[in-house]
Amino acid sequence: MKILMVCLGNICRSPMADGLLRQKVANLNLDVAVDSAGTANYHVGAAPDKRMIQTGSQNGTPIDFLRARQFTRQDFHDFDYILVMDHANYRNVCALAPDENAKAKVQLLLNYLPEENIEEVPDPYYGTAADFQFVYDLLDRATASFISQLQKQTN
Repeated sequence: MKILMVCLGNICRSPMADGLLRQKVANLNLDVAVDSAGTANYHVGAAPDKRMIQTGSQNGTPIDFLRARQFTRQDFHDFDYILVMDHANYRNVCALAPDENAKAKVQLLLNYLPEENIEEVPDPYYGTAADFQFVYDLLDRATASFISQLQKQTN
């Protein structure tokens, strides 16, 4: 199983979702590969935003080893799930889908947290440390819920 997390620049939300999911699958000893990408090419090759690295570090989730890359059409072939952070990235990813089967792989990550009544992971880039922590906590819950539902489907 391969899972891709996607946001705009691949320096805040998707690398943190990537790092959190990697931790969870490792702790559960699941055969799941995780990666992340951005729909834009603003930061290709760059480390995650320093504030997100710091937030992750403070919460025990290192992401400083990740590097930004841009989403490509090949990702539809390489991944089983493509989890996006917001509606704009959902549209951008789906616009590249070669067919309906590929498009069906794309979902909003927060679909896995319906009880929270929030559809999009807010972009903390222009925010405060509290905004980065809020995103971390939201992604922590969303990735936990995703793994839980994935385990139910595969058992």
